[in-house]
Amino acid sequence: MPPVRLLHHHLSGPPGEPLLVLGPSLGTSMTVWAPHLRALAQNFRVLPFDLPGHGDSPADLLGDPGPGGTTVADLAALVLDLIDHHGVRQFHYAGISLGGAIGAHLAAHHPERVASLTLICSSAHFGAPGPWRERAALVRLKGTAPLLVTNPGRWFADPRTRTTPRGRALLKSLADADPAGYAACCDALAGYDLRPRLGQISAPTLVIGGAHDVATPPHHAQELAHGIRRATLKIISTGHLAAEEPLTVETALMTHIKTADTG
Repeated sequence: MPPVRLLHHHLSGPPGEPLLVLGPSLGTSMTVWAPHLRALAQNFRVLPFDLPGHGDSPADLLGDPGPGGTTVADLAALVLDLIDHHGVRQFHYAGISLGGAIGAHLAAHHPERVASLTLICSSAHFGAPGPWRERAALVRLKGTAPLLVTNPGRWFADPRTRTTPRGRALLKSLADADPAGYAACCDALAGYDLRPRLGQISAPTLVIGGAHDVATPPHHAQELAHGIRRATLKIISTGHLAAEEPLTVETALMTHIKTADTG
């Protein structure tokens, strides 16, 4: 039997500490978590990963990367394979946008596995499927180059962020993304609607929304927080990737996990 092929990932932090899985947003890679890894790895066993077709994860990890062939459940299954590979039963999870949707799916469908959940600039439903399918078709035809014109305005609240080292690294992740993998993730977002199952999430949950997020405005965060039992909502002054407030995100995340561990 051939070995299971895994998402590209990096494991750091003290062995024996609680596992913290970090999910990236569409169009980025583990790079989106880079500013946080040093601090997080002092307290947790940290596992960031790349989505299929992003970073160093190949698109062909997906069973069917063609139009309409990928769901958030498929992405969540790849993440669960990765966690199982490392022999961990229960884990903390934090994710940005699509990365958050993967975590919410895991918390709703595998509640015994998720010790805590943090959703950053994410949603239970990312809007009508039509625009996502149109974006997927565009990327399959022309690659991600057209998105490099529009995404900075969607990702960053401060236009100057795109010229910073972090902003340039994030945009490079988008430029380098495999069109098939990126488009497949768009298809996953097109079919995603966890609103009917939010009440099944029992993990302690922190929802962080961006006050200036135009991709998932604050009402998306509010819907998540209202639908998940005992969720905590925090709105911060940032855009879609929370790139402008790394220390605020980091502090809130670590406080939330430590509270969940001792609660």
